[in-house]
Amino acid sequence: MSVFWLALAAFAIGTESFVIAGLLPSIAADLSISVPAAGQLVTAYALTYAVGSPILAVTLNNIDRRTVLALALTTFIAGNLAAMVASNYALLLASRMLMALGSGLCMPTALAVSVAVASPERRGRAVALVTSGLTVATVIGVPLGNLIGSLFGWRATFAMVALIGAVALAGLLLGLPRGLPRNTASLSERLAVARHSNVLIALVITVLWALGGFTVFTYFAVPLHGLGFDASQISLALLVFGGAAAIGNMLGGVLADRLGTLATAALGLAGMASALILHSLVLKLMPGQAHYALLGTIFLWGISGWAFYPAQIASIIRIEPQASMIALSLNASSMYLGFAIGGALGGAVLATMSPNDLGWIGGTSVAASLLVHLARGWQARPKPVKIAG
Repeated sequence: MSVFWLALAAFAIGTESFVIAGLLPSIAADLSISVPAAGQLVTAYALTYAVGSPILAVTLNNIDRRTVLALALTTFIAGNLAAMVASNYALLLASRMLMALGSGLCMPTALAVSVAVASPERRGRAVALVTSGLTVATVIGVPLGNLIGSLFGWRATFAMVALIGAVALAGLLLGLPRGLPRNTASLSERLAVARHSNVLIALVITVLWALGGFTVFTYFAVPLHGLGFDASQISLALLVFGGAAAIGNMLGGVLADRLGTLATAALGLAGMASALILHSLVLKLMPGQAHYALLGTIFLWGISGWAFYPAQIASIIRIEPQASMIALSLNASSMYLGFAIGGALGGAVLATMSPNDLGWIGGTSVAASLLVHLARGWQARPKPVKIAG
């Protein structure tokens, strides 16, 4: 039962991380700032997560895991409550950075605790249940949060997330035992894994994948508003993306077992790059009839982009099986670094070009990720054996 509360915490964190994309136009209007400026709320969150997560994990290495989780969720809840009452952009930016510190501490700790509290034969399922909280957030939490924001104002969405986080915190305080194992790696151990050439290449692939996706996703609602999508239609589009992401996540795991991690990741990256480029083409070439076509590109983007992720995770574990938790922690930081750069790049595109250009620029980054991935696979292929004679 304690793993359920960990999954609920992940659900709250996933909802807050992704729902912001649908709220940016209303936040910008309410605070009298530009949409690109509002987009930096995503960049600040992601960058704080990427940098803060490994530092906090090492700093709090010797503290009881139950206490660390309580501290992480309390910080996350406080950040959401601060955002709910923020009167200006600077306070909202600071509150999102506070949320990121709580999220970046909570997620790796939750994964480690799920392994510690589960029996050996159920550890894989325990980890899957925790990570499913993030996936379910894209299907249920994000569309629901966007709908609540459209009905009651964007501040109500932060209140909703804070409430979910508080329920998860109460469950963990009641359900988790004290004295859980403290096995967080030191900073030097993390750096040693990061210096492994194959791990470093994998992290570059993750950064480029995340960068491309969040160049577009950060400003998800902007081109849709331009086409006349109302709040309910944007919620529907987010639901389509979330449903596709959930399907893609499961499909990626199945295909990785059947086709191999390299082939599955390549298919996912190729599909995602194509979907994002098509997203731009639809907006540019058929603006009057783009509604259903855009939902199609969003579905392809979600299913292919998230089919890549489990294959990439499995690939990284195989690179460093003896230090998999360290490698996966670095991968999470790389993902959020990509989110941060993508949010900044998307803001620059909106400031200098058009919302219709977000897709092909994001798709180009994903295509670059595919090229690096294919180059890695080419280098790792078996070399032919020369027979003397």
